Amino acid sequence: MTVHELTRAQARRVAVRAQWLGADRPPDLLAFVRRATLLQLDPTSAIAPSADLVLWSRLGSRYRHADLDEAVARRDLIELDAMLRPAEDLALYRAAMAAWPVAGYQTGAARWAEANEACAQDILDRLRAEGPLPSRALPDTCVVPWRSTGWTNDRNVTQMLEVLVARGQVAVAGRIGKERLWDLAERVYPDVPPVPMAEAARRRDERRLQALGIARAKAPRHPMEPTHVGEAGEEAVVEGVKGTWRVDPAHLGQPLAPRAALLSPFDRLLHDRRRLEELFGFEYVLEMYKPAAKRRWGYYALPVLVGEDLVGKLDASVDRDAGALRVNALHWDVEPSRAARAAVDEEIEGLAAWLGLAVAR
Repeated sequence: MTVHELTRAQARRVAVRAQWLGADRPPDLLAFVRRATLLQLDPTSAIAPSADLVLWSRLGSRYRHADLDEAVARRDLIELDAMLRPAEDLALYRAAMAAWPVAGYQTGAARWAEANEACAQDILDRLRAEGPLPSRALPDTCVVPWRSTGWTNDRNVTQMLEVLVARGQVAVAGRIGKERLWDLAERVYPDVPPVPMAEAARRRDERRLQALGIARAKAPRHPMEPTHVGEAGEEAVVEGVKGTWRVDPAHLGQPLAPRAALLSPFDRLLHDRRRLEELFGFEYVLEMYKPAAKRRWGYYALPVLVGEDLVGKLDASVDRDAGALRVNALHWDVEPSRAARAAVDEEIEGLAAWLGLAVAR
């Protein structure tokens, strides 16, 4: 069995190529999302919505803000677990939905839902008759309230909707602003046959590795999308990094045409913070939840990529009244070359133009 021996630079190149962050840009939105497998949705819009920033960083100025809405309206993309995913990938989740609960951490929610099955049916009946509807328009007839120590305490309808999504019975049908609209899953999801669970898990690992390029076979449970890839790909070791990795051989030995990119804090390249430090030597924390006095890089700093290296953070903000993208600071992790500085400046100008703004420094 071949074990690939990679330098950190080679491993970074694989990761960057897999995320389509070289000068060879994706042909269109759907091609990128099919490679990436998902776009994370986040309500923060300090500069632009995260999904839009991710798409702009790949497609450049030809990406229009309306393109994503149109792809969702056509059902080319569906929303599942706060992610937009290619509609055809639903086949890899249907078997787990039918068998829910399939993991130990889901059993508590399953017991609660069983005690409130009449409430679930009331929600389904309302959606069948009137959907799509926001959660506030759905009945709360739960006899056992949802208990937690966090913000979900007593949020019976929203928690029941999460259960019904997990069971494949309801789906997000659209949004009005940031508010989700719910409907019966049969009206939203494509009619694709389920892939058996074991095969689906294997194929999700393969798809995940295709998107990441290089990842660990096993990793701690992630609050959003998993970061492990099981036995997908081929084994690799990275110089100076402990343990073994799995690598997608399609990206090995391939050139990377370098360019600069400004990344959303929720970009897929950054999801696994441990991988980020091990391969890129890059420290990053989203600081919008910190008091202003304790921030090092800014409220919504954008990681800066040049070639295969993450080299800094851009602290910028939008001032619509002034028609400006304000560059508050550009924090370089290392002293940049003249070429790197010029490439990043050009990318900042491109971001401002895409937003319909001028750069203010």
